[in-house]
Amino acid sequence: MQTDMHYYATYAMARAAGLSEEDCYLIAYAAQFVDDNAAGEFVEFDDGARIDTEATAHHPVDIKNVGQFDPEDQRKVWVPFHFLPGNEGVEYSERLRCVKDSLPAQEMIQNHADHVDKAFGLYLVGIAAHVYADTFSHYGFSGISSEGNKVDQNSIELRDIDAPIREYIEGKAEKFFEKETARVEGNPFKKLYNAICRKLDMVQASVAELGGALGHGPVATYPDRPFLTWQFNYERENQASGVRNNSATFLDGCKKLHQIFAYVKARVERDTGRGGSGKSFEYIQSSVETILKTEAGKQGRIDAWQKAARSGAFGITAPIPEYHHNHWKSQWEDLKANHTRSNQAIDTDIFKFYCAAAYHRNYVIRDLLPKYGLIID
Repeated sequence: MQTDMHYYATYAMARAAGLSEEDCYLIAYAAQFVDDNAAGEFVEFDDGARIDTEATAHHPVDIKNVGQFDPEDQRKVWVPFHFLPGNEGVEYSERLRCVKDSLPAQEMIQNHADHVDKAFGLYLVGIAAHVYADTFSHYGFSGISSEGNKVDQNSIELRDIDAPIREYIEGKAEKFFEKETARVEGNPFKKLYNAICRKLDMVQASVAELGGALGHGPVATYPDRPFLTWQFNYERENQASGVRNNSATFLDGCKKLHQIFAYVKARVERDTGRGGSGKSFEYIQSSVETILKTEAGKQGRIDAWQKAARSGAFGITAPIPEYHHNHWKSQWEDLKANHTRSNQAIDTDIFKFYCAAAYHRNYVIRDLLPKYGLIID
């Protein structure tokens, strides 16, 4: 999913569920920031303290990004934050595939909602919302380089779509595949990584694993476009994907997010008194359906969410606050530039996000997935 869903749709569902404007903003911003936090960094303070962070995303078409080639990084970033394993199937690689609204995903988001009283609780709910929503778009693919992710490019079929938007998204896909080919075949970082693996006599399976496909890269951004109805065949055994109706699936995802946000709202209201009356999903459903079927680029889809918000479709008559990806990043830059005392960081959004991200990563890898018999790292 893209910013229209991870930020604007998340905000709309939270607001319709009755959460306050401030709480909706924190949840929605954290949900989208998962995709924008693409670099691990650290800051050292003059009092001797230090904050280390880890990326929650990598950008697949960024040829400067060596992290996507690192199997360990795939297991610490792609799996817990974008392709939560659904634990269906027999073989290990099958069980790593993402499944929409899977049992692990349901357990994860309920666990995080029950920790909303923590200092980083709302940020944790936002991260959970991102991971959970991704199960409704990333299903059928896993977050590790795998032969099981490979797709027969000639089998991809887009259904019932107007010519202008078809031309637009197929053009975007073509550029994506061109960059992906350059990334895989000509990236000097991959060559360097393979050389290091051989030099250090690392497990050769790790190198071979790079020959597979990562996530939904083989189908570009088709899983992320709400209005798209499409299908394809996997290369392995020519297995058919079945028809994927993104708007229907995303609608189900929005309904489930609305439900969990209503639960969070009740918890927050009990503890702090914040919150409003909210609207049922039945009240907002037709508006959400209309937005999800809007055939447009990302900005056009964002505009559709904004128009609905201003019209009162979600129980509010104000636009959704614009998302600016540098908002929290600027807080981090301020900490690096003015790092006299570590206690300056404790109340910042960026520090709370990193606390929530660390909790989520550890919970998924060390607690949640082992309960299902899955060891990731």
